[in-house]
Amino acid sequence: MTKPNYGETVRLTVAQALLKFLSAQYSVSDGVRRRFVPAAMGIFGHGNVAGLGQALDQYSDILPFVQGRNEQGLAHAATAFAKQSKRKQVIAVTASVGPGSMNMITAAALATVNRVPLLLLPGDVYTTRRQGPVLQQLEDPSAPDISSNDAFRPVSKFFDRITRPEQLLYSLPQAFRVLASPTDTGAVVISLPQDIQSHAFDFPVEFFAEREWKIRRPVPAQDDVDAVAKLLASAKNPVIIAGGGITYSGATAELEALANATGIPVCETFGGQSAVQNPGHWFMHGIGLEGAPNTNKLVAKADVVLSIGTRLTDFATASQSIFHNPKVKFASINVTELDAFKQGATPILGDAKLALVALAKALGGYKVPADWSAEVKKEMAEWKEIRWNAINPDVEFDKSTLPDSPNTNAVLTQGQLIGLMQEAAKSGDVMITAAGGPPGDILKVWDATQGRTTHTEFGYSCMGYEIPAAIGVRLATPDQSKRVLSFIGDGTFVMAPTEIVTAAQEGLNLTIVISENHGYQVIRRLQMWRVGNHYGNEFRYRNDGPMVSQSAQAPGKAPRLEGDYINIDLVKMAEGMGAQTFYATTSAEVRKVLSDTRNLNGPVVIVVPTVQHELLPPSAVWWDVAPAEVDSGEQPWLQTPRADYNAGLATQRWHA
Repeated sequence: MTKPNYGETVRLTVAQALLKFLSAQYSVSDGVRRRFVPAAMGIFGHGNVAGLGQALDQYSDILPFVQGRNEQGLAHAATAFAKQSKRKQVIAVTASVGPGSMNMITAAALATVNRVPLLLLPGDVYTTRRQGPVLQQLEDPSAPDISSNDAFRPVSKFFDRITRPEQLLYSLPQAFRVLASPTDTGAVVISLPQDIQSHAFDFPVEFFAEREWKIRRPVPAQDDVDAVAKLLASAKNPVIIAGGGITYSGATAELEALANATGIPVCETFGGQSAVQNPGHWFMHGIGLEGAPNTNKLVAKADVVLSIGTRLTDFATASQSIFHNPKVKFASINVTELDAFKQGATPILGDAKLALVALAKALGGYKVPADWSAEVKKEMAEWKEIRWNAINPDVEFDKSTLPDSPNTNAVLTQGQLIGLMQEAAKSGDVMITAAGGPPGDILKVWDATQGRTTHTEFGYSCMGYEIPAAIGVRLATPDQSKRVLSFIGDGTFVMAPTEIVTAAQEGLNLTIVISENHGYQVIRRLQMWRVGNHYGNEFRYRNDGPMVSQSAQAPGKAPRLEGDYINIDLVKMAEGMGAQTFYATTSAEVRKVLSDTRNLNGPVVIVVPTVQHELLPPSAVWWDVAPAEVDSGEQPWLQTPRADYNAGLATQRWHA
């Protein structure tokens, strides 16, 4: 077979060629040139150690390697790094074939759902098949070309399995096209059979020349801008919903300028929190299921809603029940067509920064009606007082108001703990949340302005993201004076604490604050709301002996998880993984430890017991989580949640 004319060539293995290519790629955004892939992470196994492992060792001077403890955690860290880098840089993550690679599936889905670039390099089974079945190979008798890595396909924006060395010449530029795309980005998976990793090939030298990938700003069409401006100019009660696209675009100043000029009130989604840094009288805080109730009250009256850089998930729209005005109309600014046309919106398809500048010009001297501005000011003044009462750490919480709450040594509510962290936060600090109660509480009451930004993963809401995310955020935020704080519950901590070891190994300064409330309390709250009875969400011993001893007996009343709380020593767990650990119960103790640990080297874990079942003020909206329609008379407590749910269904609307 005649070989193509590649010109000058260099003989390299597939793994060596891959890493050499990665090291020569640069992203360019607004004139700033950056290494696109400044580092790699991974865990070695038989499926990647001889190929990628050798190459990573060889190129370690230009592509430093971070050793991890869990592949999902490492991929989360890489996702957080890309998110904190505003999608301008990525870290490559490798794992061995089999369970190692499969551990990254969840992280791939998370990155894709959140539109964040992630580069995964999983090992794969032998292409020659002579050895098969090899260790950890999934055999499909009807499709021998399938491996477990095919599970990446539905959760990735680009997937390719390299079965010949020269396929890299096509695949890698395509992979970087996706990584650099503001519209198509997400998880990119280059699956690498373990034999192919070590195969040598004469690659063209030109392939390894430095290459720049422009992260472009799609320019909005003027007629689209004019259409949205016309719609807004007719509005009496307009509202802007700011999403994460504001942050990725760097459009905060443009958003604030539009709001200051027009008075259009602005609220934020989970991803959009921190979009406003210099709030005016028009700022309405968080929206939706975990938003401020006063914000939701205002949004319910909106006649024109302009969403910017958001997917408008059911948390933001309260399952399509939040927009009560029967004549409400929608407009949008988004780089992605799928999102731009949601709610039947009049769209501006383009970059948020460019679109906001054009929209402000098109609106001319438009200002919202004075009565609408006055109503916004009134509601936000009321919310300010409600918020402060909920987070004030210096007013002793009266535990007698919760007669059914278990008697523990907790004296602070989770809201008061947030108040203490708010008090300690400085400009440049990053608050990280992802799952359970913390993200909702942070959206509701955290002041993410004046440089105190949030980093919330709530597209996939993945327990276990938060600690690895702190690693990724710290790697993207080398200024040690800026605190990287991960706020989690004890449920998240016991699920995935292992990357504390990685943080200790790398000497990364990060703070992990654990709200110890003995279980999955946010799901218990939902369970009480939609079921009427709690079951299986608190961390309790099984009463009346182990379940196993009962299973062989005749059916009867089995022992339930209704005993005392499990004695879990979170401090010792964290200490055993290399963290500096602290236990604080009172406001004074939490204040002191937050202050004393700010500049400590390495990971810091602070455990704070919090009062179970105490909640922040409700957001006063509905959520479509359906209770059982039938209980056979055995669970009469279902009747009230079902009636409440049916009433909520009547508020749900369809916005095409």
